[in-house]
Amino acid sequence: MGRHCRELAVTLRIADLDDDSQSLQDAAATWLLGHTQRITFGRPYVREAELLVDATIHVPCKYLKDDPAASGNGHTPQGARCTAHGFRGRMPSESQPSLDARPKARTRGGSYRVFYKGRQRRMPLPLKKAARRALPVLNGNPCASAPCRTADNTRGAACCRDLTLDVMVSADNTRLETLLRARQSPYLCKVTRDTERSLECEVISACNYLDPDDHLSCILHDRLLPNGRLAKPSICREWPDLDEDEVAHPGCALIDQ
Repeated sequence: MGRHCRELAVTLRIADLDDDSQSLQDAAATWLLGHTQRITFGRPYVREAELLVDATIHVPCKYLKDDPAASGNGHTPQGARCTAHGFRGRMPSESQPSLDARPKARTRGGSYRVFYKGRQRRMPLPLKKAARRALPVLNGNPCASAPCRTADNTRGAACCRDLTLDVMVSADNTRLETLLRARQSPYLCKVTRDTERSLECEVISACNYLDPDDHLSCILHDRLLPNGRLAKPSICREWPDLDEDEVAHPGCALIDQ
């Protein structure tokens, strides 16, 4: 029994420096490091022409169960057991910071936490000026009333509540790969080997840029970086283009179900 029963320390790939421009690297970093509900991120760094970040995924193992009998008397910590191997003992600790202790996407002073020119910064992001002859928009957010939901049945803003990760796990690191595949579904699922150096998986971890008032709107929407580009990452603005083997979230407003 150990911390790996409650969470996993991994290295994630953000971008390829040879193929992605600086603006794409910034967008990918802003997007990925925004999903803080179940992931704690370190500081991005470069290794072998790749932009990487060390992170902790706070999803427990599916074999970890509460076991009051394993705690002994009532004065010892909560007990736990592993239903795969039969281990019993105290419930392992975890390192996920409280909601109040997590980095804030927007400060009271009106600055925003985004990546810009390779660094995470806090800066004011002015709203884009409306076009002089813009057509009226009946509903600025087509997803506001959509009945979409993630696999844990959380309804609304499903695209902002889960993400696909590139986890750097070499094919000979069977221990970490096995631990990753044993996470509790659907909070971490669909683990597939992408290359000899990496695995791909899906994690439910809501984006920190969701407006805390309605939990549906993006606080970066229509805001501009100092270079005039939209602050909202391009991956969040592109029309979904699904492969034949991909399925949209149930109730998606943009895809024919």
